[in-house]
Amino acid sequence: MGVTTDGRGRRGRESLVKAGRNGPGAETEGGAEPGSDGGSGLGGSGDGGGIRNVSLFWRIFSLNAVGLTVAAVLLVGPVTVSTPILPKEAVIVAGGLAALLVLNAAVLRIGLAPLQRLGRAMTAADLLRPGARAAVAGPAEMADLIHTYNAMLDRLETERATSAARALSAQERERHRIAQELHDEVGQTLTAVLLQLKRVADRAPAGLGEEVRQAQEATRSGLDEIRRIARRLRPGVLEELGLSSALRSLAAEFTTHGLSVRHRIDHPDAELPPLTEEMELVIYRVAQEGLTNTARHAGADRAELRLRARPDGVELLVRDNGRGLTDPPHEGAGIRGMHERALLIGATVTVTAPPDGGTEVRLRVRTP
Repeated sequence: MGVTTDGRGRRGRESLVKAGRNGPGAETEGGAEPGSDGGSGLGGSGDGGGIRNVSLFWRIFSLNAVGLTVAAVLLVGPVTVSTPILPKEAVIVAGGLAALLVLNAAVLRIGLAPLQRLGRAMTAADLLRPGARAAVAGPAEMADLIHTYNAMLDRLETERATSAARALSAQERERHRIAQELHDEVGQTLTAVLLQLKRVADRAPAGLGEEVRQAQEATRSGLDEIRRIARRLRPGVLEELGLSSALRSLAAEFTTHGLSVRHRIDHPDAELPPLTEEMELVIYRVAQEGLTNTARHAGADRAELRLRARPDGVELLVRDNGRGLTDPPHEGAGIRGMHERALLIGATVTVTAPPDGGTEVRLRVRTP
């Protein structure tokens, strides 16, 4: 963009004035744009990207090392004020330089260690597994930064729990509505169809009797399926008979569909720690999701469902003899849904692969 010849001085000055008026985003007269490879600005690609990828430790250390090296070179160089430096003095200067560099590296490592720990904590942060916080350490500025990050995590986890509670509450209401409509609308319609088919079967000629009976069986099978779906959407047995009976019913339901479920309830409902309705619903839904994943994805033929009391609450265990977790483990929508439900009641869910194979889902619920 600059102009070097006298004959073009006026045109060069005019170009500079235009560029200044048009702002930094305007093109120069030579056609190059800011940030392009034609320039050597800081925003260009070239060495600037490599410098940005260098850690803060090596940037500060390199600057200090250059400064100390230049000072040492000046001390031992040919430019002297009085007498030339002796070899023994040069060795002392070199040793002092090395000691200063080592001390500088140690101080930088100690000073930047809290920042490195903060970076690792930020990488490992997961809102579905709340509670992890970065340790507050280091100088005042570093401690303020870590405090700010931890406060941000507190806000995010609170907002996540609140939004998850709203979403899952809306989901349960929608489940209840759909179950009610399936029972009242579709179920009653299929019941009416069965009655009509019975009247048709009573009046149909002998040649159509078999076909009418097949239609009756298909309608009856559809009605049973509708009822089963409605029960899974809205576990009425949980409200009527309690958690233990609901889990036994759930195990029996999966057993009738090809998955042998061995259930073990160590204590009846009266001996379990006091659980809220929300806690019971979360325990039931996690058990349901765990058995559903086993039946669909694990390739297992046996599963275990266990509920037991603990000193600080209750523990639900769902275990199968399937193929186990993928490598690396992949969290699908089902597992993430378990974590989100557990967050609603302050519980924790762990999904592991036991040494003897299969998959194990463990829900720990703490009670007041």
